Amino acid sequence: MIAQLAPHGAEKVRVRGLAALRTPAPAKATAVLVPGYTGSKEDFAPLLDGLAAGGFRALAIDLPGQFESPGPADETAYLPAPLGAVVAGLVEDVAAEAPVVLLGHSYGGLVARAAVLAGAPVAGLTLLDSGPAELPDGARRQALGAGEPVLRASGLDAVYRVREQVSARSPLWVALPPDLKDFLRERFLASSPAGLLGMAAGLRTEPDRVDELAATGVPTLVVAGERDDAWSVPSQREMAARLGAPFELIPGAAHSPNTENPAALVRVLLRAWRQWLV
Repeated sequence: MIAQLAPHGAEKVRVRGLAALRTPAPAKATAVLVPGYTGSKEDFAPLLDGLAAGGFRALAIDLPGQFESPGPADETAYLPAPLGAVVAGLVEDVAAEAPVVLLGHSYGGLVARAAVLAGAPVAGLTLLDSGPAELPDGARRQALGAGEPVLRASGLDAVYRVREQVSARSPLWVALPPDLKDFLRERFLASSPAGLLGMAAGLRTEPDRVDELAATGVPTLVVAGERDDAWSVPSQREMAARLGAPFELIPGAAHSPNTENPAALVRVLLRAWRQWLV
């Protein structure tokens, strides 16, 4: 399987102006899937057919400013709260036809949480390799700080050249198929610079809103790759405890179980989501 280029039976559509991948109906509910920073709907390609076979219509979206979805020039529009309002509106439309379960990966988890706090009518929320607040100190946060001045001064091409130079030291990157490398480059260069800057700011400033989420009473599931290097596994386990939510570890995965071990992730999701719809 080639991660974001995995074959699937979904069609490309636009929902509220956002590019999306949607599996065919009918289904007992719709799973709205929200990607993280520098991500896109294709991050969920390995999950789509499995979720559909399990009875859920999958709707994977680009957030505004990501890949094939346009976004505003205002950097503050890409913080979790305003993006959450966009997702809440989309969920409200989708929920008019069938119940919705909402999943957010990484930064998308902060956005999906904000959508629930904005009143998105969901049957449940899954936080996938996301955290209680801003990204903690570490390599990922340091990369955000290092990339911002390059992006402001020299643009997307310059930032991606730096990323490629750093990635070239990684055996995992070297082993990626050329067509996947081409896709990742194309996607990054199609991103909104304002979107990347705004989301990077959100990753460094988002407050802890776990107690607010718990107060909504929305059923929640917290899932992490066993080797997540963004938010630590213990911090995600603690977040689940504060939410009174189950916590699941995905073996053989780091920060992106959706591409690193999609079969195990689908099993975990379907088990929880079916319970929410009883």
